[in-house]
Amino acid sequence: MLTTSMSHDSTTSSRRALDPIDRLSEVLFGLIMVLTFTGSLSVAEAGRDGVRVMLVGALGCNLAWGIIDAILYLMGCRAERARQLMTFRAVRAGSPEQARLLLAGALPPAVASILEPAELESMRARLTQLPEPPARAHLQRDDWLGAAGVLLLVFLSTFPVVIPFIFMRNAVPALRVSNVVAIALLFMTGYAFGRLTGRHPVVVGVSMVVLGAVLVGITMALGG
Repeated sequence: MLTTSMSHDSTTSSRRALDPIDRLSEVLFGLIMVLTFTGSLSVAEAGRDGVRVMLVGALGCNLAWGIIDAILYLMGCRAERARQLMTFRAVRAGSPEQARLLLAGALPPAVASILEPAELESMRARLTQLPEPPARAHLQRDDWLGAAGVLLLVFLSTFPVVIPFIFMRNAVPALRVSNVVAIALLFMTGYAFGRLTGRHPVVVGVSMVVLGAVLVGITMALGG
């Protein structure tokens, strides 16, 4: 809510660092990245040196993209807090009519559509009684936790797929086990996504496996 997010930075936010959909998206991203490396491995020609190069590349790439994704996450959080701060100031400085329009625009459409003008006016009046907001939007603890979660999810999602190559000396069975693990993880990601979105979990799980394969193919075809 605008009334809580635009108070002093010391106010505790109830928003979790990463919601379940965000977590699943980061896992899917990490899986697709590592599969572009394991999928490009030629088991007929690869020796231990080739496998080692693939492992270093997969881990390094996911670490780099995890850092980039975490930075982008922080930039998004900063932009969102700045937008909320601007809205809060505009509500406090504008006329009652303008303030009610701004409040309605800041709320989800389904919520704004059922609020009466008197309810919006009550919200506006309470906002004007809040302490003066900070001069600038600042990143808060939840934002840094979310960025750390993004980094860890992208990076750690690499390991289940590459572990067979670490413990199995023969690249052929290692690749087969790795593919089975990747398919299982893609299915579980889709299954969880289906449950969260009210879709049939098994159908979404199978669809996620197909989608993952298509995305990996596109990435490899484009030189990713």
